[in-house]
Amino acid sequence: MKRVLYIHLAGPFGGASRSLLELLRAFPKGAVEPLLIAPRGSAADHFAQSGFEVQRVLGVSRYDTTRYGHYRGLRWLILLREIWLLPFTLIALWKASRRWRDIDLIHINEVTILGVGLAAKWLFGRPLVVHARSVQRHSRLLQRLLERRADAVVAIDETVRASLPASVPVQVVHNGFTPASAGAVPAPVQRLRDNLHAGSLRVGMVGTLLALKGVFDFLEAARLVLAQGANVDLVLVGSNTRRLGGLKERLLRGLGFAQDMEAGVERFVAAHGLGERVHRVEFVAEVSSVYESLDVVCFPSHLNAIGRPVIEAAWHLLPSIAAVSEPLPDTFVPGETGLQIPARDAAALAGAILELEKNREEARRMGAAARRLAERNFDSRRNAQQVLDIYRRLA
Repeated sequence: MKRVLYIHLAGPFGGASRSLLELLRAFPKGAVEPLLIAPRGSAADHFAQSGFEVQRVLGVSRYDTTRYGHYRGLRWLILLREIWLLPFTLIALWKASRRWRDIDLIHINEVTILGVGLAAKWLFGRPLVVHARSVQRHSRLLQRLLERRADAVVAIDETVRASLPASVPVQVVHNGFTPASAGAVPAPVQRLRDNLHAGSLRVGMVGTLLALKGVFDFLEAARLVLAQGANVDLVLVGSNTRRLGGLKERLLRGLGFAQDMEAGVERFVAAHGLGERVHRVEFVAEVSSVYESLDVVCFPSHLNAIGRPVIEAAWHLLPSIAAVSEPLPDTFVPGETGLQIPARDAAALAGAILELEKNREEARRMGAAARRLAERNFDSRRNAQQVLDIYRRLA
């Protein structure tokens, strides 16, 4: 059995944490003993509820090298938060070294915490696996560190791999997903089903509520679609990333780094009288029941990458409408597994929804093709075996 220290970045239970949890659950029984360092929040709660040991920390310090989030303008102020979190991160590493003396490997769950991974590698003296989950911006420092210090680099798809330095050996291991077996429908999902209209096209957006995920593009598209009298129900599944309050909340909102998305969604729906057709469902951990209530999934992200909801939808025979400029065929095939639209274009999103509302058979055809793609690339057990092979090679 390999004892692996996982260092996770985010507190809220989102795409990266769901993907990591899926990986840990998919390992063959007795193959890996996961030990986790994770920020306080719903992600750490889910890891602990799944039976894994968790060392909680106030936050994990990062350096953002992503194409979307890299530092510029006021975003340089975010480094103050990372500097402030650094002592807490280092203390958590030290506590983990006292708590778990015998580990075989270190696995960081995003390349933006490479510095923390290198500190852990120095402290534990064990090989380091770097999991790249987001599209990166070219950085010579990142290139040198990955070339010289990382023992293995894993990218979640060919798009992320293409954004990493060509000189760095990278293995693509796609995120996996295992649809939940039929069971009790969560109360929020049952309420949703009770409010859907007969014969409507059910179009959903699933994930943490963030402006950069295209939430307001989705709402504007809903307004445009419903203005044309289309028989469509639009479902927004998710919650705010975190609960803030007081001076911290006012400061972050004033700088544009935080937004009460739930309140913003409610204001938009009320202002345009969309309450009969636009439904919001709070976050649901086991998402299969959500996808079983939908016909189409939207992913109008501003990040120019295919996200986890597209993968999850594919397993449920659902096509996606995705905002991505140059998708690679390992994750999304325009016109085959879904429809491609430009980012930040609510009119294009509305047009795609109307196209599928008028041609339900085409939506079903693309959903079946998406399922075939998922079976090829997003099988949890097969992909977990690829990661396990990397562990065995390094350890």
